[in-house]
Amino acid sequence: MRPLGKTRRGTGTVGTARVRRAGRTVAAGAACAAALAVLTAVPAQAGETGRPGGHTPAWAPKDTGTPTVRFRGLAAVDRDTAWVAGTQGTVLRTTDGGANWRNVSPPGAAGLQFRDVEAFDARRAVVLAIGEGEASRVYRTDDGGATWTESFRNTDTRAFYDCMTFFDRRHGLAMSDPVDGRFRILSTSDGGRSWTVLPDAGMPTALPGEAGFAASGQCLVSAGSRDVWLATGGAERARVLHSADRGLTWTVTDAPIPAGDPARGVFALAFRDRTHGLAVGGDYRADQPSPSAAAATGDAGRTWRPAGTPPPAYRSGVAWLPHSRTAALAVGPTGTDLTTDAGRTWRTVDTGSYDTVDCTPDRGCWAAGEQGRVARLER
Repeated sequence: MRPLGKTRRGTGTVGTARVRRAGRTVAAGAACAAALAVLTAVPAQAGETGRPGGHTPAWAPKDTGTPTVRFRGLAAVDRDTAWVAGTQGTVLRTTDGGANWRNVSPPGAAGLQFRDVEAFDARRAVVLAIGEGEASRVYRTDDGGATWTESFRNTDTRAFYDCMTFFDRRHGLAMSDPVDGRFRILSTSDGGRSWTVLPDAGMPTALPGEAGFAASGQCLVSAGSRDVWLATGGAERARVLHSADRGLTWTVTDAPIPAGDPARGVFALAFRDRTHGLAVGGDYRADQPSPSAAAATGDAGRTWRPAGTPPPAYRSGVAWLPHSRTAALAVGPTGTDLTTDAGRTWRTVDTGSYDTVDCTPDRGCWAAGEQGRVARLER
């Protein structure tokens, strides 16, 4: 599967980014109700802009000036600040809501494929480049991208890193496709300045052909201070692995999303707390259907229920809407879908192409994808 897997994760067919930002809290009372009312007032039918009329929220494109870059890495800090990372070693940052973008790409990275970015604020961020062997690297900046430090370079030709996540500003993990029959986990306790490979004794054996998808930076996600989930595909069954001790030991559960092919499986996860999560995926090939492309859990991933009305096609990214227990967005090359019942049913609200999505507590939702596309949800 490696040649196809290399295409899948290495050439822009799938892949990129997000960090479980430290310190995110859920507001209550009137603020919650107001945010939910604004962000879920999306019509059942919408076109490319998602705004057929009225004051409903819609994706507002932001010109990045990079039409040849595909951004699968996205870290939204707030409504004003976001980082994106993608092909051609490109990293961009905005601090004014997307009106202007600064190219803050690491020097000498033009040949790399950035698929995940985790940002703590406007100055501090960590980016992951994916690929076999030394193509998998991690860089960190503390000055808004003015300078970068390479903090990890993979020297094992059998490893292929896909995604990162952070529990807080210091503690984070990165994951590689299986090495010697088990997924490999990197750990940092200093904000990504240094990394250590964790022991694999607590990792279940991988299925033949099983791997992660570097499609949106959401194949490895966390919630709270210790819980982390890993999404898989490519094997006879799609699965979700869960660790409650920052990656030392794992349990595994089958997910009701079709697999059985290197192009199928769970591509992205999102957890709004340590028990309630969403999974999306399908078959990334444009000429193949993706039935049952979404599922949800209410018990930390021990069991998953398929969506009664799933998205109509493959979806590579998913995010809970801020201050909501029931609303979330899923994105993919053929559109954006909304659920307002915690993943039981989904409806398409936009037909634009996006690969990844991220939302912030101040009601900032961002999406990114091919042809330099970045957008923010606007009223």
